[in-house]
Amino acid sequence: MRRPIVLVPACQRQLGSHAWHMAQDKYLHAVLHGAGCMPLLLPALGAAADLEAALHIADGVMLTGSASNVDARLYGEDILHPDLPQDPARDATTLPLIRAALARQLPLLAICRGFQEVNVALGGSLHQAVHAVPGMQDHRENVLDPLGRQYAPAHRIKLMPDGLLSRLLGGESEMMVNSLHGQGVARLADGLLVEALADDGLVEAYSVASAAGFTLAVQWHPEWQVEGNPQSMRLFGAFGQACRDYQEQQHRKER
Repeated sequence: MRRPIVLVPACQRQLGSHAWHMAQDKYLHAVLHGAGCMPLLLPALGAAADLEAALHIADGVMLTGSASNVDARLYGEDILHPDLPQDPARDATTLPLIRAALARQLPLLAICRGFQEVNVALGGSLHQAVHAVPGMQDHRENVLDPLGRQYAPAHRIKLMPDGLLSRLLGGESEMMVNSLHGQGVARLADGLLVEALADDGLVEAYSVASAAGFTLAVQWHPEWQVEGNPQSMRLFGAFGQACRDYQEQQHRKER
């Protein structure tokens, strides 16, 4: 049987005179070598995207991180820092994609911006500047550091006992994660279950309570050098297995 296909929604960027649809290689690498699946880039076409056609061939969806922020107007707030990058084409693609993927019970893994997108798509809100919230730590990286230092473990998170994430990681109660984000979950959408918290109380991982299959969203970057991190390999391995299970289920239905 073929490798399961994982849709990876693209960011839209302006390079020179042209708009491009793109995803960082590290995410595609993690889908291929961590999950054992075939990544397929979904362009950020917004309302023009035929999501049903894309989801018909998909066995899973992975939402990536990005330098851009989710538009605050999508959760009822003004954009506090309009100088920071936005990606309205991605927002217009991923939010309906998330709802459609969950309705189909497709395996879903969401990372960083993707973690924030799922929360907004289901009715939650974000802190637009976590570091400006009283009592919260500064979760941003130093962009002047070498990449290896930016993606180095930065702080501890505590995993919920017997939660999905803890079970995937063999019952671990805490772990160290990297931290490269300015925004974060403010109000968690109804129907989402906290899977991990930072020491300052910020939600670092959650799952979808009603989902029949694999649905996990994490604020950190497990895709970074995935093969050298046993915890990240477990996470991507579980996602890949869920995609294979979904593929097999669909195959049986078609017989």
